[in-house]
Amino acid sequence: MATCLVTGGAGFLGSHLCDELLLRKHRVICVDNLETGSLANIEHIRVPEFVHLNVDIIEPYHVDEPVDFVYHLASPASPIDYLRLPLHTLKVGSHGTHHTLGLAKKHRARFLLASTSEVYGDPKVHPQTEDYWGHVNPIGPRGVYDEAKRYAEALTMAYHRQQGVDTAIVRIFNTYGPRMRPHDGRAIPTFLRQALTDRPITVFGDGSQTRSFCFVDDLIRGIIALAESGEHYPVNVGNPNEFTLLELAETVLEVTSSRSEILHEALPTDDPQQRRPDITRARELLGWEPQVDLREGLRRTIEQSGADVLVGSAR
Repeated sequence: MATCLVTGGAGFLGSHLCDELLLRKHRVICVDNLETGSLANIEHIRVPEFVHLNVDIIEPYHVDEPVDFVYHLASPASPIDYLRLPLHTLKVGSHGTHHTLGLAKKHRARFLLASTSEVYGDPKVHPQTEDYWGHVNPIGPRGVYDEAKRYAEALTMAYHRQQGVDTAIVRIFNTYGPRMRPHDGRAIPTFLRQALTDRPITVFGDGSQTRSFCFVDDLIRGIIALAESGEHYPVNVGNPNEFTLLELAETVLEVTSSRSEILHEALPTDDPQQRRPDITRARELLGWEPQVDLREGLRRTIEQSGADVLVGSAR
């Protein structure tokens, strides 16, 4: 049994990672101050192999028991969160990553940084490969998140090169599934919430901008596969099947049998026009690729969440 520390373990991705690690018979230490995570995401976990530490990782913190793997997922990740918490987002990427890398060094643990496709910014290369350096606006409203993750990647590689820490970096592309907050501002939970209440689905711009949506179960498999590999350089994990946001809205209408209309609104500042991962490295290094298509993933999200949760009327 390995002991795995998961920062951000009460968040959307973190809670699914905790579940899967426990299914694989590991001990899990969930570190989350619940700034954007929720106890509701982990309240179903009632086993002695799981512990939750309410810690803010921007301050130094310690874990007394041995740790084998550190999964560093903590960060505000949706636009409404990092626009509300810009300085905290930057501190999580800098101070929080520094403290967590230091913990991994102390325990001689394998460290995995959950980075993001946002490090590519509004990409001029399509699809995005890991050797593309990106096109990011550091002073725009999204810069606090983009640059926090870019800095965290640089810090992770510095700890690897100078301090000998065994590190990995996963660049996560758009992911969806149960436990996404209905009001977190991202496309799929917003569209599902609107469709399930027969309210207009709001599409930014003309809806021609593209995204690639990965179901959470597929993503978690990829994250664990990378952590258990010997790879140190960034690896894209996401679904390479690309959809326009208008196609996504139409698919949500189809899956939910909704009577909603589609309305168009102004594009947010620095909203990327194209987002699609090249997953060649993930296929070759990890033997990983996604298995759940968009329609099946949307159905599972609705079935496993329940309509009350998706429309935000549950507790």
